[in-house]
Amino acid sequence: MHCRGNLSPVLNSTSWAFAGLALVIACIDWWATWTDRTPVRYFTKPGTLLALIGVAVTVAPTLSPAIRTWMVAGLVFSLAGDVFLMLDEKWFVAGLGSFLVGHLAYVVGLQLAPTSLAASLVGLALVLVAIATVGRKIVGGVAAGEQRDMVPPVIAYLVVISAMVVSAFGTRAPWAVMGASLFYVSDATLAWNRFLEPRRFGHLAVMVTYHLGQAGLVAWLVTG
Repeated sequence: MHCRGNLSPVLNSTSWAFAGLALVIACIDWWATWTDRTPVRYFTKPGTLLALIGVAVTVAPTLSPAIRTWMVAGLVFSLAGDVFLMLDEKWFVAGLGSFLVGHLAYVVGLQLAPTSLAASLVGLALVLVAIATVGRKIVGGVAAGEQRDMVPPVIAYLVVISAMVVSAFGTRAPWAVMGASLFYVSDATLAWNRFLEPRRFGHLAVMVTYHLGQAGLVAWLVTG
């Protein structure tokens, strides 16, 4: 599958405007995350996803309409997850569930594209290494902590997001691979900060990789 060098045939003025807006809002969100300005993030965190959804629904995708539908569904559930994770701690599982459903939508969308078995196996090998190293430690941290009941949801989430990464590798599309991989890194960092030990730049790293990951998946709709 080949990427287009020129995005102008599919990115109209409206989608370009949404793309620029997503970049601006994401940068503000990264600043607000770094400086701990929570009130600002109530607008910028969901705002970034809303702008990316705007891009996804206004472009003329190089892929099939069905793929666009499933990818937009993934963005919408990701937006719901963002909102839930900004609320009280009791909504954490709802946020996790929203992202899980979002990843399932991404899996369907990615699988609807032409895929390569060899590339999928490369992705599978990489996620198995990640699960055996980082994933195993995260699950162990959950089991050893005060939230042992979170072990099954965390394992389920790990399996689903791993399937999303494998599916992205299967497309052999650079934007899909990059987007899914950054999303994986973002969620691994978030889980490490939450269940093992917080890192100084952890929250910022989570948001930067998350937004770039989502942007990569949207770019895949544009480039094919």
